[in-house]
Amino acid sequence: METALTRLVGVRHPLVQTGMGWVSGPRLVCATADAGALGILASATMTVEQLRQAVREVKSRTDAPFGVNLRADAGDARERVRIVVDEGVRVASFALAPSRDLIRELKDAGVVVIPSVGARRHAEKVAAWGADAVIVQGGEGGGHTGDVATTVLLPQVVDAVDVPVVAAGGFHDGRGLVAALAYGAAGVAMGTRFLLTSDSPVPAAVKATYLAATVKDITVTTALDGLPHRMLRSELVDSLERAGRTRALVRAVGRAAGFRKLSGMSWSRMVRDGLAMKHGREMTWGQVLLAANTPVLLRASMVDGRTDLGVMASGQVAGVIDDLPSCAALVTRIMAEADAALEDLHALHRTPPAPGVSAR
Repeated sequence: METALTRLVGVRHPLVQTGMGWVSGPRLVCATADAGALGILASATMTVEQLRQAVREVKSRTDAPFGVNLRADAGDARERVRIVVDEGVRVASFALAPSRDLIRELKDAGVVVIPSVGARRHAEKVAAWGADAVIVQGGEGGGHTGDVATTVLLPQVVDAVDVPVVAAGGFHDGRGLVAALAYGAAGVAMGTRFLLTSDSPVPAAVKATYLAATVKDITVTTALDGLPHRMLRSELVDSLERAGRTRALVRAVGRAAGFRKLSGMSWSRMVRDGLAMKHGREMTWGQVLLAANTPVLLRASMVDGRTDLGVMASGQVAGVIDDLPSCAALVTRIMAEADAALEDLHALHRTPPAPGVSAR
């Protein structure tokens, strides 16, 4: 299936595996890329050197195009951009809108720039600055998300910009891909669906927790870092929502200390990164620290398997996913489902037989 997305990035299928912290490492990205979709490394949970090593590992294992997801507001964003450029990575995606200068620097080096956005005005801004495409995530998506459904947000953005639009939030099968194409998208991006594959490095017990979840077990909370964050409901999430400011601050400091030891990040840098994520919102100091060390809460679940100590970002589609295929099997299945859905739609436009003439 050829679309504006496949032509832009050079993949066989209009599917994107999003950059999920602690999940989208070389193993998952290579499996996705070899399946013909666009795999994206999540760099926010890597040091600069770990990112360089991860990029080189992917390059050594596959010749297929892949991307790197970057945090535009990170203090070392330009150093990471330099790695993307120097290592010849095909795509740079951003969780937040990159600056005009960062977009120009990447494009001048031949890198395809695809920011993620959650509002029409953000899509218009980055498109005007030169972004090659945008990923539009509706409220159904996992992690930081908005409150506008994909079915409302997607057509708004498609009508507003002249660059390819990739739909995210609520997609997991071929029917969803065809629906997104009908809205005018050039493909779909999926996080939770690729997290729940046999190629994902997430511990088996954590995957089982996802598979057991219903759509009602997935919630949006601001208790983690002051921003709407979609995740599986758990005792930890409930305790964060019940905690007062003082209690939340004490817990945040403890978790921040753990993240500081893990990452080597200074306290001042941690606070600066936390403040950078405020984006004009009212946040307590506990939330500022949590914003900077949210990665350690994700790591507890996604790497260590401690769902009691960590959080599990999740799209609503976790409630309808019930298997763990390989990336190759998943992509093949999605494209077969899409072909079948398109065939059914085409059948609606076939000329009916004349009266008295057999349809056979």
